[in-house]
Amino acid sequence: MPIRTEVWRSFYQDSVVLMQLAVTLSERPGVRQATALMGTAANRELLATAGLASPGFEDAAPGDLMLAIDAETETAAESALAAAKAFFDQQRHAREASGRVRTRTLESALRQFPDANLALVSVPGAHATLEAMTALRHGLHVFLFSNNVPLEDEITLKRFAVSRRLLCMGPDCGTAYLNGLGLGFANVVPRGRVGCVAASGTGLQAVASHVAQLGEGISHGIGVGGRDLSEAVGAPMTTLALQLLAADPATDVIVLISKPPAPRVMTALDGIIRMLPKPVVVCCLGTDSEGVVAGHRVDTLEAAAAAAVALARGRPADVPTFTDPAAVRARLASVAAREGRGPALLGLYTGGTLAHEASLLLESLLGPPATGAAAHQVIDLGADEFTVGRPHPMIDPSARDARIRGAAPLVGVLLVDLVLGRAAHPDPAQPLAAAIQDARAAAARAGRTLAVVASVVGTETDPQDLRAQIATLQRAGVEVLPSNAQACRFAALLLRPELAKRLLPSAP
Repeated sequence: MPIRTEVWRSFYQDSVVLMQLAVTLSERPGVRQATALMGTAANRELLATAGLASPGFEDAAPGDLMLAIDAETETAAESALAAAKAFFDQQRHAREASGRVRTRTLESALRQFPDANLALVSVPGAHATLEAMTALRHGLHVFLFSNNVPLEDEITLKRFAVSRRLLCMGPDCGTAYLNGLGLGFANVVPRGRVGCVAASGTGLQAVASHVAQLGEGISHGIGVGGRDLSEAVGAPMTTLALQLLAADPATDVIVLISKPPAPRVMTALDGIIRMLPKPVVVCCLGTDSEGVVAGHRVDTLEAAAAAAVALARGRPADVPTFTDPAAVRARLASVAAREGRGPALLGLYTGGTLAHEASLLLESLLGPPATGAAAHQVIDLGADEFTVGRPHPMIDPSARDARIRGAAPLVGVLLVDLVLGRAAHPDPAQPLAAAIQDARAAAARAGRTLAVVASVVGTETDPQDLRAQIATLQRAGVEVLPSNAQACRFAALLLRPELAKRLLPSAP
């Protein structure tokens, strides 16, 4: 296997561009793996661990781009490196055609865009604090996409931002909606009267998409980063975001989306929510209901969207266990008729909050995860340990596809998500469906069946075409449910039909 490497000096690119490049190169004929990373110490160590070390990488600086191509032939490797150059040439030509001058500092960007009020920071975590603080000192809100920012730096940035009444969204902020503009991984949703404060990206995407499907829209969706509600950070950005949305005339209802906050933080937020003049839906997944008194508490992302829309319309929220119980019964009967399915369930997720929600729901229905033949397990493939050195699975689904193919002989029910929107894979259902078909064929050869259950986060106006994505999965034999919560319940029913008395109470 030829491995070709190159270092491009003083050629910094942000992580989103590098993800796109890695996907483009990996899809070329004869390329097994393509890696594009900046020359930080952590990235150099990562490449060495992966067997992709090169003498040229040893002295690479954080501003140097490291390329590593693992290909079947020398020709394929050389072609991939040439394609990398063509990738950036095309970007340069597009910039030149637009007539815009590429800026290299925040100050020069402000001279070109003097009315700008927000900076998107996507640089290595070690350098993100300086850039974010520079932007805040210039009076700009900050969307901090970078991860691996030290905790103490996050605290400093957010305290300074709050003192200036500025948003510092992140670090590791994947999604936001401000004045109708989606930032990061964002679905195409209409403007509306529901405002969101979210510690997560896919949680915000799921709620925004459900709100859109219910005929309402998002005023603003403010991401705060996963550590904001921790004991150490103390929720300064969540507090400011709640206050800003409460004062926003375009926002009628507020939704708070997060994993469980620290107890002290939850108590403080409870007091703040009580003082707000607008209704607040609280969706802190996994929080003990006794710890949340103020606001309208819900347990799923789907319920959060439904409650927000109901409150905006002045109606009581109605969130059934299944949107169409009769259809669920028929689908259960059809899937259950296929004998030879194993008792284990595996959830392979690209969305971290979706995976967390799935874990909670499955544990409530099936009990705690266990080992052995009847185990159920949920894996967040977007977690840091799976994305270091490779694109996020929402951009490059190949890592999950490989796991799906390998899981066929081991599990009876496979549970997956599919997240659409800008910055995500242009056609994620196609490779997922192909992997599922291969897995089902492998299970059949072993004399077994494999049931696959999915949910899709997206809207009709997303570039991937929501209906087409669902149809692709259905042609592959996937049971697609309207939400992640409903998909989890359906998967649990496949393993334990007796749950129908609880989840489908009118069933005989």
